[in-house]
Amino acid sequence: MPRMLDVSDEVRAEIGDVEADRLLAGENAPGGYDCTSCRTPGDSEQERTSTVLFVGDETAVLAFAHATCLPSQVVQVTEEQLQGAARSIAGDSPAQAQAAPEQAVLGVTSGLILLSGELHPALVVEPTAPIARPGTTGAGDDFLPLLIEQGFMPLPQIDSVPPVLHGWSVLLAMGQLHAILQPGTPGGSPVAWWQAHQALQVADAWRAAANKHQQVLMFAAPVGSIGRQPREDLLRDALDKAAANGKLVAATLPLAGT
Repeated sequence: MPRMLDVSDEVRAEIGDVEADRLLAGENAPGGYDCTSCRTPGDSEQERTSTVLFVGDETAVLAFAHATCLPSQVVQVTEEQLQGAARSIAGDSPAQAQAAPEQAVLGVTSGLILLSGELHPALVVEPTAPIARPGTTGAGDDFLPLLIEQGFMPLPQIDSVPPVLHGWSVLLAMGQLHAILQPGTPGGSPVAWWQAHQALQVADAWRAAANKHQQVLMFAAPVGSIGRQPREDLLRDALDKAAANGKLVAATLPLAGT
């Protein structure tokens, strides 16, 4: 049965037309899978599914994601990460592996946060896997400590606008979210801390609030703290819970663009 698969041009270029056509025809594609982004089950017979190709120096791992989580794309990773992923799947060759390596992807959600009777534009960042400190090994999660070192503040409760973090900014252009920027080298231009693979459309109300305040609140929490929330009230509840559990940091970032 044909699958509801999306195979981008860049993925097709890597795997070849024959393999891409076999995937689209359902000959070599999974039915059920675990989404490489949100880690929850998916079904390529029932919902749009993206093919995500992780490419190392010598090996490639083809993974699958809900199309609502990630677009079909090629992701460059280290060979060590790919080999680890391949070893974790008993009986699967690297080319057929359905699980992604432990390469954390930053999930970014936009929403409006009510503070002191006024709506503020906010971005909520949550990785898909623990973030280790560069150069270290192990299963620890240093996502929040790394952000605190950059100037983000631990937030025990969401009751006021967090302090402005100068040097960081949110890049909005033509009504779409492009990147979260951080300071580059001293005297240099800002660099992307997070960059959308494809620019993300934001709601008109969110953009209007961003243009009014000329700044965006950024909240960050470790993997598993927030989850995918379908409504802003549920997102706020999840944020409040993460804050109460000591798993939330925040800052106010100036707006770059419109």
